[in-house]
Amino acid sequence: MSVLDAPADSGPRTGGMDGTALVPVFVTLKLTLLRNGLRQSAGRRAAYIASVVVTLLIAAGQLIGLIALRGNAHAESLAVPLAAVLALGWAVMPLFFAAGDETLDPSRLVMLPLRPRPLIAALLMASLVGIGPLFTLCLTAGSVIALAHGAGAAVFAVAAAPLTLLVCVALARAVATANSRLLTSRKGRDLAVLSGLVIAVGIQFVNFGAQRLGRAGGLSALDPAADVVRWLPPASAIGSVDSASQGSYGRAAVQLLLSVAALALLVWLWQRSLVKLMTAPDGSTLAAAEPGRAKSGSRGSGLWALFPEGRTGTVMQRSLRYVARDPKTKAAWVTALAIGLIVPLLNALQGTGSVYFACFAAGMLGIQMYNQFGQDASAFWMVAATISSPRDAYLELRARALALLLITLPYTALVTVLTCALLGDWAKLPGVMGLSFALLGAMLATGAVASANFPYSIPQDGAFKNVAPGQAGLAWISVFGGMVSAALLCAPVIGATIWLHLAGAQGWLWLLLPVGGVYGALIAWAGLRVAAPRTADRLPEILAAVSKG
Repeated sequence: MSVLDAPADSGPRTGGMDGTALVPVFVTLKLTLLRNGLRQSAGRRAAYIASVVVTLLIAAGQLIGLIALRGNAHAESLAVPLAAVLALGWAVMPLFFAAGDETLDPSRLVMLPLRPRPLIAALLMASLVGIGPLFTLCLTAGSVIALAHGAGAAVFAVAAAPLTLLVCVALARAVATANSRLLTSRKGRDLAVLSGLVIAVGIQFVNFGAQRLGRAGGLSALDPAADVVRWLPPASAIGSVDSASQGSYGRAAVQLLLSVAALALLVWLWQRSLVKLMTAPDGSTLAAAEPGRAKSGSRGSGLWALFPEGRTGTVMQRSLRYVARDPKTKAAWVTALAIGLIVPLLNALQGTGSVYFACFAAGMLGIQMYNQFGQDASAFWMVAATISSPRDAYLELRARALALLLITLPYTALVTVLTCALLGDWAKLPGVMGLSFALLGAMLATGAVASANFPYSIPQDGAFKNVAPGQAGLAWISVFGGMVSAALLCAPVIGATIWLHLAGAQGWLWLLLPVGGVYGALIAWAGLRVAAPRTADRLPEILAAVSKG
């Protein structure tokens, strides 16, 4: 029987403690974890202090900006959706940054004789300690100040600001507890690695939305969204302040009660997930232990049977499995795929882009050819043991390039077609695609040469550290030097494209498709030929370089 189901008079005295008695214990625990984490290194302390300063400056700016909106006819159109965005951020945050707060893992408390309700009350109060809750409180305080007009609205404002914060924190805790076992698994670590992509993509969409608002005439464009969101918790709590300012106290009370009900529901769901987590056995490995479980992914089964025999097919499979399973490789690929699509499409949607922005996708994906041996880490010795001649090295590099092309070629074509479709400039489609193929071939060539001459290690112990200490210079030379070289190698195709435009011969742009494809293939083949003997000669140096992480 679990400690959560034990009778009231069983176990140590701690089991009978109420939430009020546990609150100072858990708040102290949170502060202790924070202090001990900062003691690990001076770099960690500096990074934390810098993040706190930046966050406080942003929060202060947002607070001042929201207060400045007081009296604006459309202040609610910004304040109410802002509360919804905050709640969404709190819901998503645990999925990507669970490692940053050890208290988000309730399985650490399984052996303690604590009841669910006092435990939840203490964890909820401890969750209010940190820079995130302070940032949220600043934004909610600024929102209610901007909307509150009159004594009645002030009363609702006093309740709405902390209620919004509590709903956000409870939402984060409920999500974290429900996904606790996921977040501590390999998939959870993959999510942590992808957090940088979420931030980058989010910034792009925020920038796009801000530009659209500027062109649409300001905050009035948010009125339709605010009318809907004002009834969704916790934004409804902020909306109640505006309703009270207008004298609609009945509507304000309903909106506030919606947030109260949402908080109660989240706490109930949190308690239910917590009891299940701390009493149910972990069955995540039961399916894998079944004796009759079929083995998948073996050589010659499914799609793998379509790969060629010999070294080429084996290396292609290994490279693609790295993309699917290795967290760092997966993060690099997902980031390249997302940014390569977002940049040209967002520029096209804004009406300021060019169809040639589609070449950005080929450039982002071509970077994946650089530092091919770094993803192997110390396991590169097994690859090195199979290379005894430049011919073996050429086959190894060619197979890795072919695996990359399986993804990059169709994806580059897709991005080009979508960009041309959004801009309605179909006449330039063949030219853009040909130029993209030439650029991709050039990056495969320079990537193979850079992999042989400038390999570096990719540490596996940190989500945001992609270069081993002392090898940053190698990484810069490999990536940026290779990109510049690739652009120079594409100079004939780029020059032909510019000449056709200047000469007014746009009708001949279709020739760039076969020319760019053939040119890219020849450049890639030449690069692999140049890199193969260099790779065969530098196997010990490459192994030493990629094994430092």
